[in-house]
Amino acid sequence: MTTFASLDAGHGDEEIDLQRLHPASTAKLTLVSPTTPTVDLVRAEQAVTELLLSFGADLADESLAETPARVARAYAELLQPQPFSLTTFANDEGYDELVVTKDIPFHSLCEHHLLPFTGVAHVGYLPDERILGLSKLARVVEHFARRLQLQERLTSQVAAWLDEHLNPKGVGVVIEAEHQCMSLRGAKVKGSKTVTSALSGLVRHDQRTRAEFLSLVAAK
Repeated sequence: MTTFASLDAGHGDEEIDLQRLHPASTAKLTLVSPTTPTVDLVRAEQAVTELLLSFGADLADESLAETPARVARAYAELLQPQPFSLTTFANDEGYDELVVTKDIPFHSLCEHHLLPFTGVAHVGYLPDERILGLSKLARVVEHFARRLQLQERLTSQVAAWLDEHLNPKGVGVVIEAEHQCMSLRGAKVKGSKTVTSALSGLVRHDQRTRAEFLSLVAAK
């Protein structure tokens, strides 16, 4: 199968025809370059300054003087997805069992309180014509975590993205996370975890495949 070079402006994904460059290769490399808004660090620093002053912070204090700039840079880092290469390979062996990567660590920012939520993602798929480089499952999770998020949306976005770009027979995503907006404020429930799932294709509709995926995720 030959993949011709194309540019998807909506996703910032550029496909490279590796078979033309290296005829023996069956790999397809998609450069995922997320389009993110330009970060105005000066404006962000000013906003943090106003926030700290509103809570009575003394920004003349040596230990706080550079805090607005540091906070602005920190949020810029947390909220900017990084480009990565999505590498897939022809499923020449006809592998037709689940591929699952468990306990992918991630952190994101709750869009309601700007407080972190952290946890692990379990991501799997049932291959069809192509299989995915294993590290890319973690890259996809990070790609969607690096922005203001809701856990429910993050779970669905990872599943939908894999469906679109890999076209597998099915996808399963389970995310477990602890939210500091619950543990540090409000109910102050420390140690509680929120679990969300998104299943598609045979992983959703075939009971045996669904049960196998969920048992693999639950296994320690």
